[in-house]
Amino acid sequence: MVGDKLPREFYARDTVLVAKELLGKMLVRVADGIERAGKIVEVEAYLGPHDLAAHSSRGRTKRTSVMFGPPGHAYVYIIYGMYHCMNVVTQPEGHASAVLLRALEPVKNVEGRTQGPALLCRAMGIDRDLNAHDLLSDDFYIASPPTAEPFSIVERPRIGVGYAGEWAEKPLRFYIQGNPFVSKK
Repeated sequence: MVGDKLPREFYARDTVLVAKELLGKMLVRVADGIERAGKIVEVEAYLGPHDLAAHSSRGRTKRTSVMFGPPGHAYVYIIYGMYHCMNVVTQPEGHASAVLLRALEPVKNVEGRTQGPALLCRAMGIDRDLNAHDLLSDDFYIASPPTAEPFSIVERPRIGVGYAGEWAEKPLRFYIQGNPFVSKK
């Protein structure tokens, strides 16, 4: 069902490249002896402190410190005081970039909707306890699929970042064309 776990070097590259290459990969979470897995079908890239939509644009804080590195760790935060969202930290340490996971296609033991970052986290059992978790661990990681299926990538502006000025319209949201689990076409 899942292939090899992605190495640290995968994450320590250009954020847009990592975002596009995360599509089709498997997010795996093992808790209470149950393995959950879903195929990543939609993501958004956040490019560091100069990107006004990125949390790191406000500087290094207790909340955003994980974004500053090292790469290959989860940045999990709460929105609206109750919903969790998960990002994957990218680029070399200190760069403060990440990729938001927006939607998954359920593959194994995933119950509930997964079309949207908060729904994805709820279905996969991801919460703040996993903030700064190393994605090279054995209980929470991203892996290649056993066989790669070809797909086309759609590029669109990110969702919900209207406050970010010129950054709101940049095509930094990527999803698998035609996948029914994408959160918003």
